[in-house]
Amino acid sequence: MIKNGMTVDEAAHRWVSEFSRYPYDMIKTLMRNHPDDWHEVTLPTVGDRVYVYDESESGEIVKCHKDRKYTVELDNGRKRKVLSPDDFEVENDTILPMWGTLWAFGDSCDDWWITEEDGLRKMSECGFRIYEHDEWGLFFGIDGCGYDFYEAHWIPLYKVRGLQWHDPETEEASHEK
Repeated sequence: MIKNGMTVDEAAHRWVSEFSRYPYDMIKTLMRNHPDDWHEVTLPTVGDRVYVYDESESGEIVKCHKDRKYTVELDNGRKRKVLSPDDFEVENDTILPMWGTLWAFGDSCDDWWITEEDGLRKMSECGFRIYEHDEWGLFFGIDGCGYDFYEAHWIPLYKVRGLQWHDPETEEASHEK
């Protein structure tokens, strides 16, 4: 990719413009018609609300460990537990994210990154909910509204993806202003 003086923001916009977009209602209908073909694969992250089975109580993930364990602070505020994903369920308000669009990567290199380079964890940490369809692959969405998605999700994803479409000198100059 030619950098041509692009900032990180411009590069992220260009990258996201290559993604395929799917209306929420279309995905919802497909899920309803063939629910066993769809699986949410989003990994738990810090800040997620969870229901802890053996405590019959809700709490919040406060730390993610490298061994796929999670420290959860229970709502009573008196107890923290280190748990595996089988010990709790993430509490989402809805089956799909609230924003009206889901996306799929437009490039097989991005698909490879998410499955082979710890991209699933990194995308989850950037605030995306990720779904896998048995035949059609991965779809992702944002469970939020009323704020700048580029600042909160797309630019952090561009950065953790390791893309270098931007001109570092242009980026440095924009920070100096």
